[in-house]
Amino acid sequence: MDGYPGGVLSGDSTKQQERHYYLLSELQTLVKDLPSSFQQRLSYNTLSDLALALIDGTVYEIVQGLLDIQHLTEKNLYNQRQKLHCEHQALKQDLLKKHKEALQSCKSHNLALLKSNQQAELEALEIRVREEQKMMDKKIVAEMDQKVIDQQNTLEKAGVPGFYITTNPQELTVQMNLLELILKLQQKETQSGIM
Repeated sequence: MDGYPGGVLSGDSTKQQERHYYLLSELQTLVKDLPSSFQQRLSYNTLSDLALALIDGTVYEIVQGLLDIQHLTEKNLYNQRQKLHCEHQALKQDLLKKHKEALQSCKSHNLALLKSNQQAELEALEIRVREEQKMMDKKIVAEMDQKVIDQQNTLEKAGVPGFYITTNPQELTVQMNLLELILKLQQKETQSGIM
């Protein structure tokens, strides 16, 4: 009977079924830690489908890869914003230095005009800085929004229940909670040596 392929398949099927029940039980336990409004949105079937998607561990790898990409993106965007901030600080320092030097060499009868011009220059720089920061922040938000869409698309294609492209805040919260469940379950399995 060992040589018969059906015997191997039924053994694999039993292991998969046991793993499915284990994952479903763990998910049901983890769901209890989430807000009740979220618990109500997760049916038994959704949890069962999620457990099925997690059986072979591929979804864990996908989620970890997406998380790594997200962290790199966030770090890169943070560094870009910090660089812009440092450039703005340097511009302001240079302008203030230039103003100080001009004040020192200014004749007293031109002082009021010079101070007025310097104030206008400083205000123009501050407006420029605010506009550039605003543009950078919009770029960051747009890039992070695109990352969310990429993640939703990847998880949907991987067959993870509850994932599809949406901008609906309630659905995004559900997806974030599903990711939290997946990550907690992965952590638990890693700590217990199951994975």
